[in-house]
Amino acid sequence: MVLLATLSVAGVVATQLMWLGRAQRYEREQVLLQQQHQAQLDKQFNDRVTIALTDVTERILSITKDPSDLFDAVKQERPNYFVVSINDTIHPYLLESLLEQEFKRRNINEDFEYGIYDCFTDSIVYGNYVSLGDSLPADSARHSRLLKLDKDGHYFGVYFPRRASSTPPQPKAETLNWLYPAAVAFIVFAFFAYSMWVILRQKRLGEMKNDFIGNMTHELKTPISTIALSSAVLSEPGIAQEPKRLQNYARIIHTENERLRQQVERVLQLATMDEGMQKLEREPVNMHDLLRETVASFELLLQQHGGTCSLDLRAANPLVTGDRVHLGNVLFNLVDNAVKYAKGEPCVHITTSNTANDLVIAVADQGIGIRKEDLRNIFERFFRVHTGNVHNVKGFGLGLHYVAETVRAHGGRVHVASTLGKGSTFTVDLPLDKTAANNPTT
Repeated sequence: MVLLATLSVAGVVATQLMWLGRAQRYEREQVLLQQQHQAQLDKQFNDRVTIALTDVTERILSITKDPSDLFDAVKQERPNYFVVSINDTIHPYLLESLLEQEFKRRNINEDFEYGIYDCFTDSIVYGNYVSLGDSLPADSARHSRLLKLDKDGHYFGVYFPRRASSTPPQPKAETLNWLYPAAVAFIVFAFFAYSMWVILRQKRLGEMKNDFIGNMTHELKTPISTIALSSAVLSEPGIAQEPKRLQNYARIIHTENERLRQQVERVLQLATMDEGMQKLEREPVNMHDLLRETVASFELLLQQHGGTCSLDLRAANPLVTGDRVHLGNVLFNLVDNAVKYAKGEPCVHITTSNTANDLVIAVADQGIGIRKEDLRNIFERFFRVHTGNVHNVKGFGLGLHYVAETVRAHGGRVHVASTLGKGSTFTVDLPLDKTAANNPTT
């Protein structure tokens, strides 16, 4: 699936790049053709203007009876500005009439302005704006300031204001052309990455579920087998004459039954967790009292293992709003893990403190610790930390997930700090009970 998805994404991107490249080449070719076509039209126009102005110059020489021959009198100073050298000044109205006649004869229908150089004032004297088409009335047109040349001889200038005064535009960067394929490629890649993340997560979740089923089968099978064997012994006719043996097997049945009940309770917690979080009882709960009760329930187990559990209840206000049963289960799971994952004799230290709005409960142990790569998954459902050579730790991978969900449902936070081989500290932040904030009870 990864291979096919990668090939699909690569194919989509490659196809888009190929078509985009072709589109850009076609666009550049079209722009180049347009520029060439425009250059040809401009050259034809300039040639017609040059010929027309040359004819105007010859007619001026004829009118003034000037026998001289003005060679190369017409100069194109700019793409839309032409200058014509003459031997003497000329009346503006005569020049306008000659220009208009000659332009019409040469099929030049562009609006133009003209001006005549005045050698006395050393400036261009504006002539007029002439509209050969239907663009603008001559009186309403905006007059331009004609360019003055660095020369002393007589000349007049003709300016075409409606024609471009710069070189043909170059093709712009096709930024917008890249936006659409880039957006499509990003969406496809994001969908591919998200799909792979979901698939790998589901695969990992499936593996953890398989481990959970295996652990659950083993955990339930062991006490059932023990109870069955003990029941078979109690069914023997002579067991009544051995009261100590009878009492021992009865105790075994009671212990295994309690163990079986706890395992079933944990599975039921998983099945009813989502619904239970929606039906939390909301009442003031003194967490110091709940901590003392939780530690007391582990007293016998700690004595059997030679361990200790100390309380350092420094919080001035231990009251929170929540469900006493679920909060008790949270504390029980944290202390239970601290005892189960201990190295040798369990040593658990529980502290409380207050921040501005929260009650902070920290449960620290000196156990086997948690690897860094496991810390980010520690609160996931079915996840169990690898215990190395410790094979006697029982569980389904549900306890810490239950802790996280319950604390989150109470509006709190839970996080963990751990060093492999040195122990872990689980910290729970719970919002204080607002109604009793001014009347703390320790």
